[in-house]
Amino acid sequence: MRYQPVSSFGETNLLPTRSFMILILSFIITTNFNHGVLGNPYSLKALPLNGHFSFDEIHQAARDFGNRYQFLPSAVLHPKSVSDIATTIKHIWQMGPGSELTVAARGHGHSLQGQAQAHRGVVINLESFRGLEMQVHTGKHPYVDVSGGELWINVLHESLKYGLAPKSWTDYLHLTVGGTLSNAGISGQAFLHGPQISNVHQLEVVTGKGEVVNCSERQNADLFHGVLGGLGQFGIITRARISLEPAPKMVKWIRVLYSDFYAFARDQEHLISAENTFEYIEGFVIINRTGLLNNWRSSFNPQDPVQASGFESDGRTLFCLELAKHFNPDNTDIIDKEIEKLLSQLSYISSTLFQSKVSYVEFLDRVHVSEVKLRSKGLWDVPHPWLNLLVPRSTIHDFAEEVFGNILTDTSNGPILIYPVNKSKWDNRTSVILPDEDIFYLVAFLSSAIPSSSGTDGLEHILTQNKRILDFCEATNLGVKQYLPHYRTQKEWRAHFGLRWELFAQRKSAFDPLAILAPGQRIFQKAISVS
Repeated sequence: MRYQPVSSFGETNLLPTRSFMILILSFIITTNFNHGVLGNPYSLKALPLNGHFSFDEIHQAARDFGNRYQFLPSAVLHPKSVSDIATTIKHIWQMGPGSELTVAARGHGHSLQGQAQAHRGVVINLESFRGLEMQVHTGKHPYVDVSGGELWINVLHESLKYGLAPKSWTDYLHLTVGGTLSNAGISGQAFLHGPQISNVHQLEVVTGKGEVVNCSERQNADLFHGVLGGLGQFGIITRARISLEPAPKMVKWIRVLYSDFYAFARDQEHLISAENTFEYIEGFVIINRTGLLNNWRSSFNPQDPVQASGFESDGRTLFCLELAKHFNPDNTDIIDKEIEKLLSQLSYISSTLFQSKVSYVEFLDRVHVSEVKLRSKGLWDVPHPWLNLLVPRSTIHDFAEEVFGNILTDTSNGPILIYPVNKSKWDNRTSVILPDEDIFYLVAFLSSAIPSSSGTDGLEHILTQNKRILDFCEATNLGVKQYLPHYRTQKEWRAHFGLRWELFAQRKSAFDPLAILAPGQRIFQKAISVS
């Protein structure tokens, strides 16, 4: 089948004749759809599946972690095999451009702005898909084969049975493998191992034509690199082969504070470039927080309790450096000396050194502890107007001076992460768009809004703050790129991708020519035949 190539949101350069034809065809198609002739979602009922469709219990598929957008699908697929996913997509593909049906893959529902939703389309619930049991392969180059719908926390527990673990993580582990690989997957290990998409050997993908394709660097490489960080535009990840390494048993977890951003950034950049360094390096911005160090005492021990008790955080802008060093019980003394040497090279406030020894699992799953507390208070299922930015090293000081000095007055709405990563650890053949410098910073504003509030903790206030930050970055040409990007027009998406836009569009035409997949990203709209 051949159809007109996909079109993009915001396209304005259509010829008058073509525009007229599309309007006429759109009227015919919409009329037929409404009369149940073309694109009828109930035709899905006849498909031979191992799983099943739900046409009534669909409201959960219209919600996500962002809690800001709700678009109801026509159906939710609960697949039990890869063929269920392929059969569904192929059926919609064969309907052609006369059908309005689109498809979105939903993992753990952690999208922020409706990216995993499909208005009047089909949402595929990947968490019900257990088409492949996890298989850990030991040896010189260990790896694990996992389903795209598997949670990273489960991957951790299964690989630990063999004394192994993935190299790169996200801060929150209750996310699906396919979900994070469709974005990048970043945490404090990224400076050392790269993001999660840099630690994948092979993928199984269902394309927008319903084809099941195995891909890697050596096989179907264009699809492989396109899908990694591809925002779900080229295929649904149904299986992934993840690189593993020997896992430690324990972690030395350290926090220190800085009052000077220059010293904070200098020390972070020193640590990510050092040969023998920590395995995890992140940073936080803390503005006008009362009793900060006292709050740390529930999980950490101060190096100097007396000095720590006298430290005042009220009314101050502080920068927290968070570090982790892996160890096993039999080499504790060696690791302690390495840590002491590394810390001696840093310029933090001496009275703010806090340390803790925890298990490897406890450290990696640390955010889940906060989730449990927030759920118990009814503060988890609230709007999350997050903003994630990648800021070049050369402009991070200008960014920090304006954002942390003028735009933000406190950090009570949620944590603000800030830490550098090495671009050399990223594969430039993937679809992720990065700043054009060797070192750049992830700056993540992880805000939670209180429903119905009109104050500084309300959604509108936080969104206004986010817009001020974005406007400043654009006005001053800081070279910032969004991570987990969200745009509304083609002009914005083209600006985001820059010179990479043509390649991205070519891959879309090759692997999802009708723009069936991931409509919630708002990059492409479903194609309409004009022939």
